[in-house]
Amino acid sequence: MSDIFKKTFLAGLGAMSLTREKAQEITNDLIKRGELAKTDEAKFVRDLLDLAEKNKSGLEDKIEKAIEKVMAKLDIPTRKEIEELKAEIARLSKKIK
Repeated sequence: MSDIFKKTFLAGLGAMSLTREKAQEITNDLIKRGELAKTDEAKFVRDLLDLAEKNKSGLEDKIEKAIEKVMAKLDIPTRKEIEELKAEIARLSKKIK
């Protein structure tokens, strides 16, 4: 994935990811409203963070695949293809010398 695309994507992802602090804040609010028992607090925070991580991973995969499709449609070579071409040029250069 292009570094620019990846950095932009990761910045956006960081902005929407659930932090432990935010999970704790949500949990405290539920406890205050009587919707969650204090004894379930630690497990609920862990479950929230696990769910956020799973969603983040799935979203990362979907966005990466979408970017790869766009790059392919625009006929932008991948890093691997560029490296292969460099190796081929080096091999051919040695051959003609």
